[in-house]
Amino acid sequence: MVALVIPVWNGGERYRECLEAVAGQVPPVSERLVMESGSKDGSRALSLQYGFRVHDVAPGTFNHGGTRSDAMQLVDDDIIVFLTQDAILDDPRAIANLVAAFDDPTVGAAYGRQLPHRDANLFAEHARATSYTAKSYVTSMEADFPVGIRKCFASNSFAAYRRTALDQVGGFPNSVILSEDAYAVARMLQQGWKVAYVAEAKVRHSHNYTLREEFSRYFDIGVFHDMESWILETFGRPEGEGARIALNQIRFCLSRKRPGAALRSAAMSGAKFLGYKLGLQHARLGVKWSRRLAMHKGFFRTTSA
Repeated sequence: MVALVIPVWNGGERYRECLEAVAGQVPPVSERLVMESGSKDGSRALSLQYGFRVHDVAPGTFNHGGTRSDAMQLVDDDIIVFLTQDAILDDPRAIANLVAAFDDPTVGAAYGRQLPHRDANLFAEHARATSYTAKSYVTSMEADFPVGIRKCFASNSFAAYRRTALDQVGGFPNSVILSEDAYAVARMLQQGWKVAYVAEAKVRHSHNYTLREEFSRYFDIGVFHDMESWILETFGRPEGEGARIALNQIRFCLSRKRPGAALRSAAMSGAKFLGYKLGLQHARLGVKWSRRLAMHKGFFRTTSA
C-alpha cells in the first residue's frame, strides 16, 4: 500500500495544479494526507475538496524533518510518497513509476526527476538539467556511482520511502533547517540500503531564486552541514562539486548567447559560496544574525545556533 503526504502552507494557484495532477494519477492514490500549517489562502479547503485527509500542524511548529516524521505516524502504508505543494506531477504514472523502484527489496528510498516549471528562468533550467538527468540509477555505499556527497542526494519535493528502512534509521530528524531527505538517505546508505533515482518518475518543480535568496538558501545548507557534520565526514565535502556546477552554468549561459546571464551566474555562484561558508559558522554568528541571513528563519526561533 502507498500513502501520499504533502506539507502545505498557503499553496496558492500552483497548489491547485499540484492537486489536479495528483487526481490524474493512474492508478489513483487512495491514502492522501496533507500536513496543514495554518494556510490563510483557502489551501485547506482545497485539500479537502480533492479528497485529502487534513492534519493541522500547530502554528509555528512546522519543521522539515519533524513534521514529515509526524506524518509517518498518521498513515499505515508500507511505502510513503512525499510531494511538495509546488511540485506538479508531469505524467499520469509518475507515482507508479517512482514506487516501482521498491520492487527491489533492497531499495529503501527513491526520488524522481525534476523538470523546470514552464516559467523557469535560465538558471532554474540549468539547475534541474544538472541535478536531474535522463538516466536512472540505483546506488549503495559500495557502488562507484555517484561519488562523493552526491551519493546521498535526494529531494522530498518528490520522493518515496520504505517504512521499514525509514524506521530503521529513526525516521527523519526532528529538527533540521532543511535537507531532511539527504539526512535520511545518508543514514539508510550507512545501514546497507540502496537508493534509487527514477528518471521515469517526472515532476515539474523549480525556483527562480534571486541573488539574495540563493545566498540564504546556501546559508541554510551550511547550517545543516555544520550541525550534521558526519555527512561530510562520511561522503565528502561539496565545494568541488559546487565549483564544477558553477563553471558549467556559465558555459550553459554562453551557449545560449547570454553573456549578461553568464555574469549574473558568476555572481550567484559567489553568493552561494559566501552563504554556505557563513552557514558553517552560524554558531559563531549567533541566533540574531543567523535568523537575518537564513532562508528558513523560523528554525532559529526554536533552536540554539
